[in-house]
Parts: sequence; structure tokens; C-alpha cells
Amino acid sequence: MIGTVIKSTGSWYLVRNHADSQLYRCRLRGKFKNKGLKVSNPIAVGDEVTMELEGGEGHAVITEIATRRNYIIRRSTHKAHHAHIVASNLDQAFLVVTLASPRTSFGFIDRFLVTAEAYQIPTTLLFNKSDLYDQEAQKYLKQVMGLYSQIGYPGISCSAHTGEGIPEIQALLKDKTTLLSGHSGVGKSTLINVLVPDLDLKTTEISAFSDKGVHTTTFAEMFEVEPGTYLIDTPGIKELGVVEMKREEISHYFPEMRERLNQCKYNNCLHVNEPGCAIQAAVKAGKIALPRYESYLSLLQDEDSHR
Repeated sequence: MIGTVIKSTGSWYLVRNHADSQLYRCRLRGKFKNKGLKVSNPIAVGDEVTMELEGGEGHAVITEIATRRNYIIRRSTHKAHHAHIVASNLDQAFLVVTLASPRTSFGFIDRFLVTAEAYQIPTTLLFNKSDLYDQEAQKYLKQVMGLYSQIGYPGISCSAHTGEGIPEIQALLKDKTTLLSGHSGVGKSTLINVLVPDLDLKTTEISAFSDKGVHTTTFAEMFEVEPGTYLIDTPGIKELGVVEMKREEISHYFPEMRERLNQCKYNNCLHVNEPGCAIQAAVKAGKIALPRYESYLSLLQDEDSHR
């Protein structure tokens, strides 16, 4: 049987069978190697797997993982030198951002975008809690949205309370598998409740499988919005340590830098203090936004993502 992993508790996996949509509670058979990638979770939500029936009704064992089309990955918070695959096989990602209560830093936004860019996952920024913004904050919101849309990242101003932006988000979700991510407290759960009607029913169906007493807050979960439309919710991410990236590659994942790379005097330019650097010149000329360049430098120095 072939199915998609829709939830994981680390030791057990909930898999929806493609043939009849039935849920199977699965365990892993043996150890799975992730092509030299050191990961804390061998299987992620969104993975397509092969399974065989085992034990009681609704129980199966995962025997094989299909090659992943793409994934969002971050540094593991529990295991040193390990990565954690947030979710795989995505059509797009939505990053929920708030400019207040709490404020999402540019550093965090840019780290997420760089990771998505590395795996060619189109990303839309959802600027949530717009109902809390006064006139001045609304003006700032327009500036930030303008900064990102200019370099190819569309933004939607939204509010789960007033309904602003919800129809646009629903239209973008249709017939796709979408990852929804963001810091804790940005209102992801409230947004999901608006976007996925009957969510309580879906959560009950899924949590019935989970081991009692197992905290599943570190794992993603996939919901079916409607047939063919899936939303993957992730727990609030505090930090997003970037992995699998060489220092000299980082600038390739900033679209506004990528288009200027061949203009630098030196091929191996890191855009810090080298002479004849097109990137530094563009920053000075205001053609590359300073917060984006600062995010780049922070990534280069491998600093904590919340700075």
C-alpha cells in the first residue's frame, strides 16, 4: 500500500492510504538512511511511503520512503549536528508574520525564505493581525510588503478576526499542498480554524491515533481542507538554523543578490568588504534593502536566527 504521512509522534506515524483514504497507524521497519543527511526524524509529514499490514486492524509497518521532491529543513533543537525535516513534498509555503504582538524579525523571515529558495518552494508572506494596526503601523506594513513583493515574495495582509485576506488565501490553497509556518503567537491556529472548517472533527480523527501522554508539539500535521487541497501546520518555530548550505552559496538564495553575482570583480566574492563588489554597491545605492543585507551577513556568520 502507498500512502502519505499526515502526522508523526517520533515513534509512530499516521499514514493516509492513497487507495481508500483510510488511516493507518504505522511504525518503521529498520533504520532509514537519508542520503548522508543527519536528521532527527527519518520520516516527515508529507513523505510518500510504502507500507504493509501488520498486527491489528489499522496497523501497518513502513517499508520504504519515496524520493522527496523537496522539503523545508532546520537545525534540530534536540540533537547537536542534526537537522529536522519540517515537512516534505510541498507545492508552496506560507510564512505567517506579525509586525507587532509579537514582532517577527527580518532575520527570521529571511532565513525561512532562504531555506525555501534553496529547495525551490514558492513562498507567500501572510501579514497577520492586521486588525491590530493603527494608521502608522498600516503604513509600515505597506513598506515591508513592498520590500518583499519587489524581490518576488507576494504578501497578503490578513486577519482571522475581520476576515481580511481570507478569500485570497483560500484561493491560493486550492489543489495544492501548503506548509504553514511561523513563530509561536503569530495566530497560526486561529488562521487555520478559519481556513479549515470542521477542523475539530479532523483533529479528533487524527488525535485518536496518538499515544496518550505523547507531546506532539514538535511535529507537523497535515489537514485536508477539501479533496486535493492539503495544509500542513507546523509548531511555532523559535529559531530556524539553516543547514546544508555552504557560505559561498548563501547569496544565491537572495533573488536580488543572485541577479548581480556576475557583476562582482571576484568570482569567490562573499560581499563583505571585497573591492569591486556589486552587492555592496547595490546596498549603498539603496537597490538592496539594508535589513536583507544584514540578514545575509548574519547567515554568513551563522548567528542565531532571531537576531
